[in-house]
Amino acid sequence: MVGADVVLGDEVRLVSHAVVAGRTSIGPRTSIYPFASIGHPPQDTKYRGEPSRLEIGADNVIREHVTMSPGTPHGRMLTRVGNNCLFMIATHVAHDCIVGDHVVMANNATLGGHVTVDDWAILGGLAGVHQFVRIGRHAIVGGMSGVEHDIIPYGSAMGDRARLTGLNLIGLKRRGFGRDIVHDLRRAFRLLFAQEGTMSERLADVAELFQDNEPVMDIVDFMRLDRERSICQPRDDGGE
Repeated sequence: MVGADVVLGDEVRLVSHAVVAGRTSIGPRTSIYPFASIGHPPQDTKYRGEPSRLEIGADNVIREHVTMSPGTPHGRMLTRVGNNCLFMIATHVAHDCIVGDHVVMANNATLGGHVTVDDWAILGGLAGVHQFVRIGRHAIVGGMSGVEHDIIPYGSAMGDRARLTGLNLIGLKRRGFGRDIVHDLRRAFRLLFAQEGTMSERLADVAELFQDNEPVMDIVDFMRLDRERSICQPRDDGGE
């Protein structure tokens, strides 16, 4: 079923029993599998039928029983999904979420409302992400993790409740990051999370040392943002 206000791009593929409703737009070549429920009203008791939207980009794979909700007036009035993402069976993208490009959500992973997931992030199966959390680019969250705090770019986190376990080294290798960049990222991680001084002081030190290293500066800029949730910290042994 496709609702009256839905806009489908070229070569969108809807398999039988997929439902797309509301003010939803879907980019070219996206595939939606049986029993996915896309664009129905958000699961928010404050929602009163406002004309919020759901935008889904191109070349996404949305598997069986996936649910995605539009935004709310208490957020952006918009939920947005980027391009080239894989949403495995029974994943959930709640109202007002922003999901970047090349994101992978494994089976039953769930985003609460207002979550941001940056490009190339991976969420393991059954991972649950608290409202307003941000997952940095190229980060990975282990299966069955409960995420209450923001995960730095290139970070690896797991557990109930999730703690940083270090850097997503396998992901960095797969994405073609050079050895020198990875070495600097590991050094920066240790300076940020295993050294003396306040976090502001440590951020300033890392920014000065690695000002020409874009991935390291991604972490610094991410940690300096104003945020609803605090930064996820390493486990007691310091991770990396």
